[in-house]
Amino acid sequence: MGTVMAVYVGREGSPLAVGLVTTSYFLGLVVFAPVWGAVADITGRRRAVLVGVSALATLSTLPLAVVDGVWGPIAVRTAFSMFAAGFLPVILTIVSERGGASGRGRSIGSFNSARSVGFTGARLFSGVLLGLLAPVSVYLVVAGVSLTATVAAALIDDPTPDPDGEPTLAELATEIRGRLLPAVGEREHLTTNGLQWLYVALALRSLSWLGMASLLPIFLIAEVGASEFAMGVLLALSPVVEVGGMYAFGRVADAIGRKPLVAAGIAGHVLVGVFMATSTLPASPLVGQVTAGTAMVVKGVGFSAMVAGTVAFIGDVAPVDRESELMGLRSTAKGVGGVLGPIVIGTIATVTTYEVAFLVSSLIAIAGAVIAWRLLVESHPDAPLDRTIPVGDD
Repeated sequence: MGTVMAVYVGREGSPLAVGLVTTSYFLGLVVFAPVWGAVADITGRRRAVLVGVSALATLSTLPLAVVDGVWGPIAVRTAFSMFAAGFLPVILTIVSERGGASGRGRSIGSFNSARSVGFTGARLFSGVLLGLLAPVSVYLVVAGVSLTATVAAALIDDPTPDPDGEPTLAELATEIRGRLLPAVGEREHLTTNGLQWLYVALALRSLSWLGMASLLPIFLIAEVGASEFAMGVLLALSPVVEVGGMYAFGRVADAIGRKPLVAAGIAGHVLVGVFMATSTLPASPLVGQVTAGTAMVVKGVGFSAMVAGTVAFIGDVAPVDRESELMGLRSTAKGVGGVLGPIVIGTIATVTTYEVAFLVSSLIAIAGAVIAWRLLVESHPDAPLDRTIPVGDD
């Protein structure tokens, strides 16, 4: 949805408007990802929550069949994100629990590898569909794929034990409010092994990458000289790399720990911005597209390392009854970057150039990598430290 919508909006709006396609999605993630995660933890019915948010997300795409222009599609994407926000934190918790402490990295890596296959297909077909179908037909295809995901979610085997009882709506609301706005003395779960700094580093990395990514569909076509099909192929290079990278780095996370992968993965984005900024320098459009493709390959490697380390880290330190909630806060941190990044980088691109904006995104990534390396404490179960001690409490 995001790729084709960015192209449609870019044909009528400014780079900032294109960036708002991404911002609108992550606005929902900021608010609703931890809410749905908390609902799943409190009720103990993770599969039911997964099916519910998937079905509601599917229904929310249907207005795209009748709205057009710039602001109508962006509003629909915001509504979609409110429900889609619940999918990843809940399913990641299920996958994490199935892997256990010793195999968590491998389990998460296998899941993310499969997820990358989906991203690859989406970006390849987005370029094809843009050239073959009218916008209404493309959006109906998106709704159909979302419906298929809903059916698949209903077939998942959830290892979560059956709850002892059903909370009332009032009890559920009170518990969610207490979890999302904890009192001063009830925040230890947010500081274990520097978890709060992980969220800060992720927000900076997301601001850096998602600010750039929101501009890439129109940038590759208008500035680099790629066709719509070539644009789809270039964007698909990253998830192609991630298919193998997620699986491989999941195993690496179990072997060497989580922290090195988080820091190195964020640092890799520095090169992504540099390569993408220089992709307009060659006189030949083909050479420019190869340079942009190199950036996407580097992004795939770095992203695979970062995700494998991040999700395993959270799974290590999260209390069992708060894991979906803390996975949701990961989406919130990503969402903060997703909201601010397209606005910041899109504004810079509007008042200067795309190239300057991409170089600024690299500088932001440096800050995130430094925070991850300096302030996280390794959480791997085999590491020689008591991983239950919150940082700063010694």
